[in-house]
Amino acid sequence: MSRYVLRRVVESAVTLILATIVVFAGIRALPGDPARTLAGEESDPATLAAIRATYGLDEPLPVQYLRYVQKAATGDLGRSPRTGLPVAESIGHALPVTLQLAVFAIAIAVLMGIGTGVVAAVRRRRPAEWGANAIALLGLSVPNFWFGQMAILALAIAYPLLPASGFVSVFEDPVESFRHLLMPATVLGTGLAAIIMRQTRSAMLDALTADYVRTARAKGLSSAQVVLGHALRNSLIVVITVVGLQLGALISGAVVTEQLFVLPGFGKLTIDAVFTRDYPMIQGVVLVTATAYIVINLVVDLLYSVIDPRIRVGGPAL
Repeated sequence: MSRYVLRRVVESAVTLILATIVVFAGIRALPGDPARTLAGEESDPATLAAIRATYGLDEPLPVQYLRYVQKAATGDLGRSPRTGLPVAESIGHALPVTLQLAVFAIAIAVLMGIGTGVVAAVRRRRPAEWGANAIALLGLSVPNFWFGQMAILALAIAYPLLPASGFVSVFEDPVESFRHLLMPATVLGTGLAAIIMRQTRSAMLDALTADYVRTARAKGLSSAQVVLGHALRNSLIVVITVVGLQLGALISGAVVTEQLFVLPGFGKLTIDAVFTRDYPMIQGVVLVTATAYIVINLVVDLLYSVIDPRIRVGGPAL
């Protein structure tokens, strides 16, 4: 078990180093002179030279990269020329909003997706399966921006039950936070629930025909014990993989939903940085996103070994 964990941690560390190289090289490969962008219209030679000296743009690229990694390791991601605030501070304000939205959306998706997936597999070729497949197809087909607008019209305007915009932290007021995030989390979670439902159904169908399930039935275990205790547990690896990848996608990709519900999250911060060519902010946002993906995948790999003991026993064979 310890060797398996150590391998995964080392692999994640190497991936993170490669990610910093890609982020650094990608920002430097963007067209245009960053110094001229930072200087604006007053781009006389003296101003450009001062900006290059301030941001280290006059140094060789290897030196710039090493300085960038050294500062990033201490939490210093630079300062935004657009707002004048440290990049880490801006990300620190926006990221918790998106994290709360993403976790809420994942919770909704898991509850809906696993439940309907299990029902569709157990009730195969019956109306329950047809209904679950129809709901999954609907969830995959309806775009988030349309679903969000319809939800606002129905639940915030026609019947004012929920607020249409704004954000309240769960640590300040859990009830108001739930009310403000329920609509955007549902909009984000429905599409993911459809994916989880299809994956759960497929994995459950394979598990229900396996030898260990037939053995469990022959031993006289109840249907609930067989389905939930044996088949579902062995199907969760596929589900955890989907959830892990989608959580990373939600952190970086909830742009439309955050714009629609006016949430001051990570997506809005990214869009503003791209449109204003705020290079330090773009670099910090991309690095944090890549780190989130790497950490989430590491956690998913470790959960594999908890769910399926064969993985941690196999160790170096993987």
